[in-house]
Amino acid sequence: MKTKFFAALVLCLSVFSLSAFAQKPKEKLDPEIQKMIKEVSARNIEATIRKLVSFGTRNTNSSQDDTVRGIGAARDWIFGEFQKISADCGNCLSVEKQTYLQEAMPPPRGRVPVAINVTNIVATLKGTTDPSRVYVVSGHYDSMCTSPSDAQCDAPGANDDASGSAAVIELARVMSKRKFDATIVFMTVAGEEQGLLGATYFAKQAVEKKMNIEGMFTNDIIGGVTSQKNSPNRNKVRVFSEGVPSSESEQEAGTRRSVGGENDSASRQLARFIKEQSDKYIKNFGVWMMYRRDRYLRGGDHIPFLERGFTAVRITESDEDYTHQHQNVRTENGTFYGDTPEYVDFEYVANVARVNLVSLAALALAPAKPKNVGIVTARLTNDTDLKWDASADADLAGYEVVWRDTTAAEWTNSVSVGNVTSYTAKSMSKDNYFFGVRAVDKTGHKSPVVYPRPMR
Repeated sequence: MKTKFFAALVLCLSVFSLSAFAQKPKEKLDPEIQKMIKEVSARNIEATIRKLVSFGTRNTNSSQDDTVRGIGAARDWIFGEFQKISADCGNCLSVEKQTYLQEAMPPPRGRVPVAINVTNIVATLKGTTDPSRVYVVSGHYDSMCTSPSDAQCDAPGANDDASGSAAVIELARVMSKRKFDATIVFMTVAGEEQGLLGATYFAKQAVEKKMNIEGMFTNDIIGGVTSQKNSPNRNKVRVFSEGVPSSESEQEAGTRRSVGGENDSASRQLARFIKEQSDKYIKNFGVWMMYRRDRYLRGGDHIPFLERGFTAVRITESDEDYTHQHQNVRTENGTFYGDTPEYVDFEYVANVARVNLVSLAALALAPAKPKNVGIVTARLTNDTDLKWDASADADLAGYEVVWRDTTAAEWTNSVSVGNVTSYTAKSMSKDNYFFGVRAVDKTGHKSPVVYPRPMR
C-alpha cells in the first residue's frame, strides 16, 4: 500500500514539475510604461476629435488659408497643438510642416482637380542613445464625403480619421515627457483620401535621407463605431500586416518559397510584437492580428512605407460601419449617414492609443534588432544552428532564441542564450520548427524577433 502511495506521489510531483517548467516565466513590467498607460485620456481624445470635426471639412482640396473652415485651419491647429506639447516638455519635440506641391490629378482617374499643397505635420522626439533608429506613428487628418474630390461638402471625419490623429496627438503628449533610446516620430498626414499622398511623400523623403525606420504604425478608423458596441470583438483592435513583402526581390522570393517564410516578414514580426506587448500590459483589451496587408477594396498610409522596404502595419477598429464612412451627411429612408462624433467611442480610441503606446515605448526602449541572423545550412543534422552579428548596444544583456510549430501564429517558446552570437538547438530540426532571435537589454526590454535567412 505504501509503495503505491509513494509511486503516485512521485508521479504527481513529476507532472507538476514538468508543467511548471513548460510555463513561460512571467515577464517583469516596466513601471514607467504602466504610468503612461494611466495618463492616456479619453477626454483629451474626445476634445481633439470634436475640434477637428469643427473645421467643417478637412478635404485636402479644401481651403488652405481660411482660419475657420477647411484643411488649412485643421493643419494650423494641429501644428499649434504639437508646439504646445513641445513647450510643456522643454522643447523636446522638433515640430515641422512638411509641405510639397501636388500636381493636379483630375477626375475621373484622379482625386485632385487642381494643383494643391499637401502638408504633413511632423513632431519628432529624438532618441538619447540610438537616435538614428526611428519609429513612426501616424494618423491622417484629412477627411472626405462620398466624393474624395469634393472640397465644399461637410466632411466631419470623426472616425476617419480624426480618431487616428487624436490618438497620435495624445501619444505625443504622454510620451514626450519621457526619454527613449530610439527616436519616435508623431505624424499626422494629409492627402490620404486622394491616394495616400502625404504618406507617400514622407516615405519617399525617408528613402532619400536614408532614414532607418524600423517600424511604422498607421492608425486609421480606430473610433470603435458605437453602432457596433454589441460586437463579440468589441475588446479588440485589428492589426493588419503583410506576409510576402511588397518590396521583395526575385532572389528573396525564391528563398522564401524554399523555406516557408510567408508568415514571417518583418511586418508580421512587428504585429506579433504589438500583440505581445498588449497582452503583457493591457487588461480587457487586446490585439486581433490580421494576416493581410489591408482590408478588401481599401488601403492605408502604411502601404507607401511597405512598398519602399520599411516595416509597417495598419491599426483599425474591429468592426466597421460603412454608413458612417465616406458619406455625405444626410438622413435617407430613415437611416442616418455621416461620420460624426456621436458614432465614436472615445474610450475605445483611448484603448487603441494605449496599444500604440506600450508597443512604441517597448520598441524605443529596447535594443535594436539583431542583424544578419542566419540559420546555418552547412550540414544535414537534426540540430538547428543559428548565428547573428554582435550588437553594439551598450545596455545589451544578451539574446533570446524563440521558436514555434510551423502552423502556429505566434511564438510559443523561448530560451535565453546569453551574450553570444550563435546557438545550437539540440535535437530540434530546422525542418520541424520556425526559429527567431531577439535582443534583450539589462532591464528586460526585448526587440522584435528577427526571422533567420539560410546561410552557410
